[in-house]
Amino acid sequence: MARIALLEDEIGLREELAVFLARRGHTLSQAGCLAEFWPLMVAIDLAILDIMLPDGSGTEAAVRLHRDFPRVGIIMLTARAGPGDKLAGLYGGADHYLVKPVHFPELMGVVDALLRRLGLGWRLDRARHQLSDPEGHCLDLNAHELTLLTCLSAAPDQVVSRRALVEAFGENWFDYDERRLNTMVSRLRHRWQAASGQELPLKTERGAGFSFGVPLQHR
Repeated sequence: MARIALLEDEIGLREELAVFLARRGHTLSQAGCLAEFWPLMVAIDLAILDIMLPDGSGTEAAVRLHRDFPRVGIIMLTARAGPGDKLAGLYGGADHYLVKPVHFPELMGVVDALLRRLGLGWRLDRARHQLSDPEGHCLDLNAHELTLLTCLSAAPDQVVSRRALVEAFGENWFDYDERRLNTMVSRLRHRWQAASGQELPLKTERGAGFSFGVPLQHR
C-alpha cells in the first residue's frame, strides 16, 4: 500500500483514477491545481501529475518534488505527447511519462514497478503519528512512542541508549524510572502484534538500549 497524490484538473478522470487505485489498496489524495498540490507533497510515496494545469505546469511539481523529496516516485500522465514535453518531464525528475488516454491496467503496472524499485518498507510518518510496514499494516502512535521510533530511525544499524531516549522524552535521566520505558516498549510490541499479527522488529539490547532491526524511513 502506498500514499499516492493525483494532480489532475479534469475532475472525472481524477476521480476514476482515485477509485481504481484505492481498490488496489492505496491511499489517495487529490489536487486540481498546483496550489492544492503543494501541501500534499510532505506525506506521499508517489505522485501522478498532469502537465496542463490552471495555475501552471505539472513539470513544476515534478522539479520541486525531485528536489525536496527525492524518495517520492513521479509519473507524468498527460495529453502532451511531443518528444520535447516528454524530455522536459523526464529531465525534470519524472520516473515515467505516460500519454493520455492510458489503459488503467498499464498505469497500474507502472505504479507497481515503480513502488518495487523505490523499495518501500517500514515507514514512520511523524506528521500523522503512524508506523506502517511493507504489507500496509498501520498503527497510530502516542507522543512517546513516536519519539522513541524517531530516535531509532535516525540511528540505523545502531543501538540508542536508554538515557538518550529518556532525555528525548524531555525527562531527567537521574529521576526517571526505567520500568516506565520497559513498559512502553512492551505495550508497543503487543499493540503492533495485535494490529498486524506480526512481531515488531524493535530489539532490546541488554545493558545498552534499543534498536530497530530493519531500515525505518521517516518523514
